[in-house]
Amino acid sequence: MGAIDIVCNLFTEREIREGRTGIDQHFLEQVRFPAELRNGVSIEDYLRKMDRAGVEHSLLIAVRAGDMRMKGSFEIPYEYVHEICRKYPTRFSGLAGVDPFRGMQGLRHLEIAVRDYGFVGAHLYPHWFEMAPDHARYYPYYAKCCELDVPIMMQVGHNLIYQRDRRLPSVGRPIALDPVAIDFPDLKLLGIHIGVPWTDEMISMAWKHENVYIGVDAYAPKYWPESLVHYINTYGSHKVLFGTDWPVIDPERAMREIDELDFRPESKRNMLRDNALRVFRLPGLKIAV
Repeated sequence: MGAIDIVCNLFTEREIREGRTGIDQHFLEQVRFPAELRNGVSIEDYLRKMDRAGVEHSLLIAVRAGDMRMKGSFEIPYEYVHEICRKYPTRFSGLAGVDPFRGMQGLRHLEIAVRDYGFVGAHLYPHWFEMAPDHARYYPYYAKCCELDVPIMMQVGHNLIYQRDRRLPSVGRPIALDPVAIDFPDLKLLGIHIGVPWTDEMISMAWKHENVYIGVDAYAPKYWPESLVHYINTYGSHKVLFGTDWPVIDPERAMREIDELDFRPESKRNMLRDNALRVFRLPGLKIAV
């Protein structure tokens, strides 16, 4: 039984051609993304990459990034993700992007994604909306996630410059999850991208709240802060979930570098697979024994 990647983006030729990635060449250079892959990676080629890495299942994000009335905002239609999940049900599950500016329409879309498309959670990029995770505009979506009994993940920490002509503020301090976790104790909240430069603050939120978890994606494991590695290996082994944020981190690199860290077998298994199965409802997948 392989790993589960909880943060994976579509990066095929179609998304690039249609301007649905939200990143420019400057960003790809900053994260040292291979030049030969910058025109896109097909789902079939990405599945082969998953196989080589030992990743059994990935959660694909139907991203909603910013108010679509503003230049530079973009989205991945829910239907794009649903199409892939339907074709490869044992390899992919969907996550529904949240856009708080869509009001009731957005709430209906989220319900359709979960109930009709089988999506297993919601996804939010606070910086694209320039509102911290505890902003009142998100609260109807948190309530809907509770009603649908699905987790929601969101980027915490700073954000980079994804597009040179639209620079976004870093609004995702992990401490902003504090009131949300209190107001929605039944909602599973995941702070993804490890919270840099406030990783210790993210750890404190996961330690304080039983319904708060950490996604270790978007940063190569060899650069994870020492405090995070310690947390994964000890008292936080049940609270951390593996992810890549592909195309930011290649799954083959991620798994290779995780193997080089000195994780206890149980802590490693929890992070790579079992914690994801406890947080998300993933049909047909079982906790390792």
